[in-house]
Amino acid sequence: MTMEPIREPKKVPQHLTDKESADYWDTHELTEEFLLNARLLDESEMPPKRADTKTITIRIDIDTIERLQKVAERRHKGYQTLLKQFVIERLYEEEKRLF
Repeated sequence: MTMEPIREPKKVPQHLTDKESADYWDTHELTEEFLLNARLLDESEMPPKRADTKTITIRIDIDTIERLQKVAERRHKGYQTLLKQFVIERLYEEEKRLF
């Protein structure tokens, strides 16, 4: 399979789902030209540092996961990211109600 070369940042699509991104990078590659012309990001352009996290395991029925994946795809997010967002939002609402 021939990889399509990417020579400039504006050719890289934005807001892809995880699957779309994986499919894209399976058929595209950055060129030497792209890397030579790349610039270092200023500190203000960097994403915020992540808080410490802990991996957990939860069991969720398949139907719920599939529904979550559909919503996440429409929002251009990974379903696990969306699930974390839902938990944080709901926790905030409960804390406001209880405290």
